Amino acid sequence: MTKKILVVDDKKELRTLLKSYLTQEEFEVVTAGDGREALFVARSEKPDLIILDLMMPEMGGYEFMRIYNREADTPIIVLTAKLDENDKVLGLELGADDYVTKPFSPRELTARVRAVLRRMEKANQEQDILRAENIVVDRVGRVVTVEGNDVDLTPSEFDLLYILMSTPGRVFSRLELLDRLQGTAYEGYERTIDVHIRNLRTKVEPDPSNPQYIETVYGAGYRFTAHKK
Repeated sequence: MTKKILVVDDKKELRTLLKSYLTQEEFEVVTAGDGREALFVARSEKPDLIILDLMMPEMGGYEFMRIYNREADTPIIVLTAKLDENDKVLGLELGADDYVTKPFSPRELTARVRAVLRRMEKANQEQDILRAENIVVDRVGRVVTVEGNDVDLTPSEFDLLYILMSTPGRVFSRLELLDRLQGTAYEGYERTIDVHIRNLRTKVEPDPSNPQYIETVYGAGYRFTAHKK
């Protein structure tokens, strides 16, 4: 089935270029020029993946993610001319799954699109339900509950929790987790994992400052400490 991509950028030339290239790569492509238009298009078209510029008039990428990620768990690849690490961390906290820094080649972007979509397809194919004490992860419905209450996770947070819970007690390095999430480490931005872990702890731990489930193994990585029931 053809995957639908929403390209959001205020530069018409870039939208046209990406639409042309991605269409040649057999994707269906819809576009928007700012965050407001993107909300309308995303709600009506329900894309499989969103390519999102951060700096746009009317409504920028950050605000779009704040709103739309409460409505859908669509994976998002962010386009940015910024190299500041704080901007990347903020984007990850808001639900971005990957970053592409301008200028970039359409070929590189397409590779990242395919990697994210492969990860999502693999996740959707697995039909496991994992339980650990008060946490339940439903891989089919992509739903997480803690003490019976639904918890809103981004796609990357969900997959990271599943990876850790699927092998309790095993230590995963940051690089290994990044590779499992993105299909390849790309720029090796391992801080990505620390951001996702911090967000996960806030959402699933009784006391995020003293985690009992997602444990840091200093100098090695992270592991899930509870046992599946």
